[in-house]
Amino acid sequence: MLNGMLWVLRTGAPWRDLPTVYGPWKSVHTRFLRWSKAGVLQKVLEQLAVDSDDEFTMIDGSLVRVHQDAVGGKKTEPNA
Repeated sequence: MLNGMLWVLRTGAPWRDLPTVYGPWKSVHTRFLRWSKAGVLQKVLEQLAVDSDDEFTMIDGSLVRVHQDAVGGKKTEPNA
């Protein structure tokens, strides 16, 4: 349930687009509303933040794109 809630919050997708692996979207949404109203979700997120570390943080250089004019062009000497 919590992973389903976090998936929707992270992606910004509508509740109806929640993947079935997280359970029925209506059940996850109902529990999200109840937990939010009761303050349970806030307490859970605070506890998760206490033990946060950067062990899963990484930078992937394969996502950096080069301008189209800089890729695969023929190398010529400039005219002087």
